[in-house]
Amino acid sequence: MLAVIAIGGNSLIRDKHKISTAAEYTAAGETCQHIADLIAQGWDVVIGHGNGPQIGFNLRRSELAKHELFELPLDVCGTFTQGSIGYYLQQNLQNIFRRRHIKRRVITLITQVEVDPADPAFARPTKPVGMFLDEQEAAALTAKGWQVMEDAGRGWRRVVHSPRPWRILEEETIKLNIGDGTVVITVGGGGIPVAPKGDGSGDHVGMRAVIDKDFACSLLAQRLTADLLLISTAVPQVAVDFGLPTQRWLDTLTVDDAADLIAAGQFAPGSMLPKVQAAVEFVQATGQRAIITNPENMIAAVDGRAGTTIIR
Repeated sequence: MLAVIAIGGNSLIRDKHKISTAAEYTAAGETCQHIADLIAQGWDVVIGHGNGPQIGFNLRRSELAKHELFELPLDVCGTFTQGSIGYYLQQNLQNIFRRRHIKRRVITLITQVEVDPADPAFARPTKPVGMFLDEQEAAALTAKGWQVMEDAGRGWRRVVHSPRPWRILEEETIKLNIGDGTVVITVGGGGIPVAPKGDGSGDHVGMRAVIDKDFACSLLAQRLTADLLLISTAVPQVAVDFGLPTQRWLDTLTVDDAADLIAAGQFAPGSMLPKVQAAVEFVQATGQRAIITNPENMIAAVDGRAGTTIIR
């Protein structure tokens, strides 16, 4: 049985007042304990992860240092997060496997994902990155040329272009590695967005964008004919009327129910909306199930005792 697990970049930041590499490493380790539980039950696992906060941090570091060092483009900032978050996950899993006598190898694969340069997303940035801002901070940075948006009632954040993924360039390499039971960490941050150079050479070039990791993991799960897409996030289940007195958690969603709720505007863009959309696309394409839940409920959700399961 093969599961593709999508880990949210926001889930690596447990305390917005204590953001550090050490804190992110520890948070990654906590999630890895639950992934190891799933592997101990006999699952093969491929892991993707988000990078919204982290790529925003790297972009901002580059901007602040531009008077002393060259600036880094967005695709290169994304590459840095693939390496750093992949390292957190890979080392934590290796340590856990050694302690628990689980005989699995782990690799992190720098992954490029092809996008369409004509994607309408390049006309309007929608992907939140970096840290949460209050309204005053957001207004000040907007005056400096940033584009910001309110993020699901949690504050304001910088936004960047987020095209849909079309093709995973390293797909065959991923398949070769999972074939021998290796845990592959891939499509980090949704993958590095690239596009054909357009000169007939077949070469690719990087694009200044961030791919949503949920869509990338859904595409990967479809291409791998996975048995399960598991989207790990900060909340235990999908909810309707989120944050309101009428909020209600959902145990199960059919794809038709999900489509109705999406049309009704129940899910916030850049937050729960892409998770539900990605889950629906996987279920429609494969007939398998998708689950949305938080890391601590992974095992219970796979057993049908927690989370929100999306089915046909």
